[in-house]
Amino acid sequence: MKIPINVPLVGKEEISAVISTLKDGTLTSAANEGGKNVREFEKLASSFVKSKFAVAVNSGTAALQASLVALDIKKGDEVLIPSFTFVATANAVVSTGAKPVFVDILGENYTMDPRDMEKKISKKTKAIIPVHLYGNVSFLDRILEISKKHNLSVIEDSAQSLGSTLKRKHTGTFSDLGCYSMYPAKVMTAGEGGFIVTSSKKLHEKLLMIRNHGMLKGYDTRMFGLNLRLPEISAAIAKIQIKKLPKFLKTRKKNSKLLSQLISDLKIKIPKERKNESVNWYLYTIETSNRNKILHKLNSKGIGAAAYYPTPIHKTPFYKQKISLPQTDWASSHVLSLPIHPKVNPKDIEFIAKTLREILNE
Repeated sequence: MKIPINVPLVGKEEISAVISTLKDGTLTSAANEGGKNVREFEKLASSFVKSKFAVAVNSGTAALQASLVALDIKKGDEVLIPSFTFVATANAVVSTGAKPVFVDILGENYTMDPRDMEKKISKKTKAIIPVHLYGNVSFLDRILEISKKHNLSVIEDSAQSLGSTLKRKHTGTFSDLGCYSMYPAKVMTAGEGGFIVTSSKKLHEKLLMIRNHGMLKGYDTRMFGLNLRLPEISAAIAKIQIKKLPKFLKTRKKNSKLLSQLISDLKIKIPKERKNESVNWYLYTIETSNRNKILHKLNSKGIGAAAYYPTPIHKTPFYKQKISLPQTDWASSHVLSLPIHPKVNPKDIEFIAKTLREILNE
């Protein structure tokens, strides 16, 4: 693809940081507080999202998994999640022995429908994981109100929403725990990686043990844990990337604004921010009929448009369930994401808009 959907923006500073870490020879640390780069990155991450604590781990999936373990989610428990998201959210739940219960989404911004969510609360429900899809902020006011009423924990899946805010408060910081991803396609990267934020000292201490085999000091395993540590090389990259993140987000916003201006008159639904919401524009997602045909034609012109997600989790072979999630089914066959990442320039945006216009006018 001439214009891929998302690419990491890595420069000389990241390369230099990796070389420096290799020369130093400390590639990881089994210490409870992590290695030097990990600790420094965690300070930068908690400062960026304005949380008390941040715990770096080796993927966004690991962040969700560690959070569920920290909340003592176990076999027999149920966790409410949207089906319209990446499968990692469900896989993390299954890894604890708990059961994911699939909730429909709102057509407005493709995030969890609080009304359907409340209907699916049972005696076995222990937690809710709203997903801030495409960078769009979930309807947290209602979700948190319902969770409080039913005494349920909330973990925000903020894998796609690092930098998104509601009333100037960052996603991931509204609830018990917030989980982020630093996969190469995200708004910033560590190669692979993720981190968890919390304001709870108790949860922070548990997470530090969970990511390191349940140990506090040496071979003294005190609780269940795995090796979910972030390597020092990845943390070195993440330290540079998070400093560049405000600039990355500014470019994404600028690109999304230009694209919206150029395609606002077309017969498609374009993304919009809600009142008091600032989106990180991880994915610029439109809604259109003839999605597959349009997608194929855009790709044939070198535009890396993509459908996230053509198969909802509840329809994948592993999770296959006969349940009614009408809005999820609609979105899975009508949404299309267009490239607006920082490597996309104004000429590219004009080409994307012009090509989309030609396809729709055929």
